[in-house]
Amino acid sequence: MKNRLKLTFDSGQTALAIRVNQQAELPNTLKQIGLSDSRPVLVVVGGASNISEADFLRIQRLFVEILAPIAQTLGAYVVDGGTDAGVMRLMGVARTQIGAKFALVGVAPEGKVALPNELKVADLTPLEPNHTHFLLVPGSNWGDESPWISDVATVLAGGAPSVTVLLNGGEVTFKDAFSSVNTGRLVVAIAGSGRTADILAGALLGNATDDRAKELAKSGKLQCINLIDIERGVDNLGEIIKGLLSTKE
Repeated sequence: MKNRLKLTFDSGQTALAIRVNQQAELPNTLKQIGLSDSRPVLVVVGGASNISEADFLRIQRLFVEILAPIAQTLGAYVVDGGTDAGVMRLMGVARTQIGAKFALVGVAPEGKVALPNELKVADLTPLEPNHTHFLLVPGSNWGDESPWISDVATVLAGGAPSVTVLLNGGEVTFKDAFSSVNTGRLVVAIAGSGRTADILAGALLGNATDDRAKELAKSGKLQCINLIDIERGVDNLGEIIKGLLSTKE
């Protein structure tokens, strides 16, 4: 287990991290950090550092009131990009805020992130301290982790269902969406959360201005739920996500 690391953050929280170089190694690598049983998987992708303050506040409640409680109730794994920014920070903080115990697995390119015991480097991004596990994958660019996030979710799920929730997001989020769709995973875009999510929602309504959004809309693996409807209680996102993660494929 030479690649396994125990990380201790400034807050005193700890997490297990492990390096992996090839997709074929994933089952054994995940087993080495105690993640071997098949469970439902919630993948969370979307905005990192460029979420506007208004969008950030609007989507914050979804994590504390819906996404984290669902993962806790179902005993699901949650997989995201693992850095201390945007939707990944929201997921980590929500898990701690509600006292949840589910495994929160961050998948990040090793060349872009700073481990908590390393000296602060200007162009490296810190890991989010509320995560329980990290996989450090090859890469020196954001987006290198996208196929890995999807593959990790597939291995963790085994025969259990999985779904990707997409909020806000930039260019990398398109890569994340394609990675999920290409492995047959449904992507639920939260319209009204800004940027990429809204572009994808528009594509589903036939208002696509982006060829990637058109392609994703035609895949049959993209759904949209409107944030305004969630806030009004018209659509119960919690029930939808819980239903998708409770149904055997």
